[in-house]
Amino acid sequence: MWYSRIVLIGVALALFVLETASATSKSSRTSPVPVTPPSAPLTEHVILFVLEGFSHRSLAGGTMPTLSRLVKEGSVTWSATSVKPALRLPTMASLITGMPVEKHGITWNVFEFSRGYPRAPSVFDYLDLSGGRDSAIFFMDEALYQLARPEPYTDYQMCGPLKPECNPDRVVSYIRQYFKKATSGHGYGHAILSLPHFLVVHLPEAGRVGAARGWESKEYREALRVVDKAMTSVLDLYKEEGLLKRTTIFVTSLSEEGRDANQKEADGVTPVVPWIASGVGIKQGHAIHQPVSIIDTGATVMRSLGLETHTEWESRSVEEIFQSAFVPAEPNSTIPQ
Repeated sequence: MWYSRIVLIGVALALFVLETASATSKSSRTSPVPVTPPSAPLTEHVILFVLEGFSHRSLAGGTMPTLSRLVKEGSVTWSATSVKPALRLPTMASLITGMPVEKHGITWNVFEFSRGYPRAPSVFDYLDLSGGRDSAIFFMDEALYQLARPEPYTDYQMCGPLKPECNPDRVVSYIRQYFKKATSGHGYGHAILSLPHFLVVHLPEAGRVGAARGWESKEYREALRVVDKAMTSVLDLYKEEGLLKRTTIFVTSLSEEGRDANQKEADGVTPVVPWIASGVGIKQGHAIHQPVSIIDTGATVMRSLGLETHTEWESRSVEEIFQSAFVPAEPNSTIPQ
């Protein structure tokens, strides 16, 4: 009796195991385990290259291979509207404050100490207020001292025509020294304690040479190569630090080829300039269809870092260029380096 009971129990257990295994097998065939798609890469750093005397014609003949690659791998419009007067200081002020000239009030084109700094908040202010993001700015014109308002979240370095040694190679050397100090563990100076989240590099060489030597001259073409080489060197610094795959790059110009950013235009026409975005989170090989203004640069920089645009700005994000929907960063957080 006890033996037969043991046999029956054994048979029952065996049938239970077989049924369980069969059900598991069917379930695995009909309901595969979902695979979580990889999240979109996060922009942690932004570079803004601000050129002068540059347009789509400047890429002819392979003079600017790095910039040509950024165009090919990114989103571009060659007809972003600029501002009037079409001068270096007012245009840069509009780019930084996200306001037209009539609102930020800077209409002159030389540094005037008595006029002070712009009252309007800048993109650097908004980056700090929205997410504790730091900025480093490298300008190549003394007139832009007018915009160099001292703040604990910005570092400025500047040179210009009054210093004969000032050229794109010298500016790159400044940036290289900055990176060396910023990654030393002791920070750079008293303000920024690590690599900045937003780097602005002003490279006006081509515009200056074109205005002085002619827009069809070999000197102008060589100046374009020098500017492109400087951009390459800056991108190489990010590559050396392992940051390039977390970086979004913007390129625009204070003046197009054939126009001098140091003189008012007699025709009174609002100029158009190139506006390029490339790198992390940006659509590749995309021609931008929506209207773009150079004023929109600040809001788009903030959008790329996951930060909200402030409503008092006239700057608006160029949403069309982004690969994915906006994902807000945590407020007042600092992204670790």
